[in-house]
Amino acid sequence: MIATMTAHPVIVVLGSAGLATARRLRQIFPEARIHALKGRIDDPRAADDTFSDTMLHLRRLFLTGTPIIGVCSTGILVRAVGPVLGDKFSEPPVVAVAADGSAVVPVLSGHRGANAMARSIARLFDVRAAVTTAGDARFGLALDEPPPGWKVANPVAAKGIMAALVDERPVSLRTEAGDAGWITRSGAAFVASAALTIRVTDRESPLEDRTLVLHPPTLCVGIGCERGTSPEEVTELVFGTLAANGLSPQSVACVVSVDVKADERAVHVLAGELGVPSRFLTPAALEVLTPRLKNPSEIVFREIGCHGVAEAAALAGAGDEGVLIVPKTKSARATCAVARARDGIDPSRVGRARGWLQV
Repeated sequence: MIATMTAHPVIVVLGSAGLATARRLRQIFPEARIHALKGRIDDPRAADDTFSDTMLHLRRLFLTGTPIIGVCSTGILVRAVGPVLGDKFSEPPVVAVAADGSAVVPVLSGHRGANAMARSIARLFDVRAAVTTAGDARFGLALDEPPPGWKVANPVAAKGIMAALVDERPVSLRTEAGDAGWITRSGAAFVASAALTIRVTDRESPLEDRTLVLHPPTLCVGIGCERGTSPEEVTELVFGTLAANGLSPQSVACVVSVDVKADERAVHVLAGELGVPSRFLTPAALEVLTPRLKNPSEIVFREIGCHGVAEAAALAGAGDEGVLIVPKTKSARATCAVARARDGIDPSRVGRARGWLQV
């Protein structure tokens, strides 16, 4: 069984000739660790770790969900991980790089990061990545590896639909939310109506093999709550509100609140449950949005300096062209609202993250 994939790759080096390449790779993977074959490098201190059995070490990294960049032949990587291959949807990316950087091959999990890693490495060494997955090779398109923030509701449907596009069989594209330009600009041909469909939506959708459902990052959840409100209450309020309005949690791009709530545990737990960042704005920044609120409050204004938190925070996250689609909804001690962005939301451009103090 493959463990949950870790964030940072390990660069595996089998000889001194590959050390310079491994060091260059850290220009694009600064957190990567270098593991070297014991007795095969001139200076053991140049590596973060060493190993004595190449096959066993590669297999252990793979089974722990660690992305692997092998500065070695493709064959070594294939022979090492081949016996433990299983579910491609949970396996980490594996990339082979020639010792001199002259060749880059995504070996496994192309659409789970290997193709993107290979392209980055190829740009570093000014070579072309040997990407062979059909959709990437023909259109530069990977339906099961969408842009950051996008979610694939049913990845198993991607293979059949991608194969149909490559074979020039009819596929329709329905864009209900967000900017699907990364699909339409690929050059793949779509028809108005077909049995095979790509549906781009921020709404909940039935899942079946003939329709690939993609959720764009178009929704922002604004949160207001009393001090010390339980995470369970806030989480139940938000997920219940999304469900009641037919909205998919997978399209939520961020959770936003006023900065006096930056240390509120319930807000951060909610963001963790949704798998998105939490962001915070000043009362002054929220007050600017008062003319767009459905439920402005003089009481809230007297308390913190803006006429609303949940609605204003949601609109702030959705941007100037965002629309409030779910007005303020209440529980006993919390409020939430949902706004939809026209194209998509980049959370890093919304307010600020929670700060940290180090002494």
